[in-house]
Amino acid sequence: MNDQETQRIATIQMGSQANDAPRTACHAAECLAEDWLAFLGHRWNALILWHLANGPMRYSELRDVLPGITPKVLSERLAGLTGRLLILRTVSNGFPRETSYQLTPQGLALGPIILQLYDWAEENAARI
Repeated sequence: MNDQETQRIATIQMGSQANDAPRTACHAAECLAEDWLAFLGHRWNALILWHLANGPMRYSELRDVLPGITPKVLSERLAGLTGRLLILRTVSNGFPRETSYQLTPQGLALGPIILQLYDWAEENAARI
């Protein structure tokens, strides 16, 4: 691959209008967008957000709608999403204690983006 092809691949055309400026890829260490894309691209993160978009869920409910996820990985992903302020963890005072998770306003703001990705996948499933 020559330098021109590399630059063409590194330049990502964002936006729907022809006069939008292209955005060039940057190194993950210095690029907030790449950091977030990598985080959301981690297996299970986007799916957890997808399911929480329907409202609060308990740990066991999330485990049931995510077949194949191990308890350890689910706990790690929930901690990561909580740490990024995308979900809120709430523990009830009653007995037995129940822990539930729900989207924060920042997590809710990702909803349309995840829905767009879902729609894209549905539209292009036969071609990809």
